[in-house]
Amino acid sequence: MTAAGEQGRPVTVADVAREVGTSPSTASRALSGRGYVAADLRERLLAAADRLGYVANASAQTLKQRTSRIVGVVVSDLGNPFYGGLAAGIEQTLREAGYRMLLVGDNSEYVEEMAAVRTFLAMRAPGVILTPVGQEATGFLIRNGIAVVEVDRQMADVAVDAVVLDNVRGARDAVGHLLGLGHRRVALLGVDTNWTSDAGRIEGYRFAHATAGITVNDGLILRLGFHEPAAEKRIARLLDEAAPTAIFATNNLLAEQAWRVLRERGLRLPRDVSLVGFDDVAWTAMVSPPITVVAQPTTDLGRRAAALLLQRIADPDRTPTVELLQPRLVVRGSSAPPPRPRR
Repeated sequence: MTAAGEQGRPVTVADVAREVGTSPSTASRALSGRGYVAADLRERLLAAADRLGYVANASAQTLKQRTSRIVGVVVSDLGNPFYGGLAAGIEQTLREAGYRMLLVGDNSEYVEEMAAVRTFLAMRAPGVILTPVGQEATGFLIRNGIAVVEVDRQMADVAVDAVVLDNVRGARDAVGHLLGLGHRRVALLGVDTNWTSDAGRIEGYRFAHATAGITVNDGLILRLGFHEPAAEKRIARLLDEAAPTAIFATNNLLAEQAWRVLRERGLRLPRDVSLVGFDDVAWTAMVSPPITVVAQPTTDLGRRAAALLLQRIADPDRTPTVELLQPRLVVRGSSAPPPRPRR
């Protein structure tokens, strides 16, 4: 047992160096992985660090370097598998570059988003990636010299790096698929936000109708609050009052809620109603019949966002970049021509 352990104080680099019989500067290079240390000596120092229970003081390193290797990531809903895939892509790219990710969910609430970014500023994070709720968080970070990338949607009123999906095309392809099958009463389930992602999917819905020469019936458009408790009741009411032959759900949670309502009503896919969702999450391929979806390159969205952030950290004065990734329609068994009218 070393003196450090006996006294109950944290083990330091100097303690590790003393254990091996070398200088603190040599031990620091070995433990940080920066700078040359002979291989055999490095192994002895690392073994001593493990034996003594040495843990690097991240706060001290941050103060010394005036920044940290922790990148903040703020997403809207930790329970949604879309954001899990997004975070996985971010983490992979950051880890490869020697950074670590600290993930926070804001539940799509402005106050929580601002609390998160203020925390990252206090931690001296070099950058933040966020699925923005409003305009304020991005502007706040930029004014304080923190690199920012918006992902999945663009909300900032200042020029900023972003990685987004071509939501208009994704919705256009999905609804065009249903219209091409002969449906003329296609309901849209969307989230009632001002987010560019939701706006793009509604635009794509309207674009598909215009391209097919079909007038949009606004009574078939249902916009729901984020995690609205009455969502399934309102979807059921839409089925009763608007009698759609097909449903386009603009995210995976709405697709799941629609699927539950249809099942509870005893309506069969696709014989009675067709269903197309947005996001190719696991459950959509596991139910019977599997669900036709717009697949997003979710992990790639995260990877590209992290890559842009690393570029911004390395070159703060570079021109902001907006990358537009493309979705893909995956046709499965939940979509078919509408039922024939009864005679």
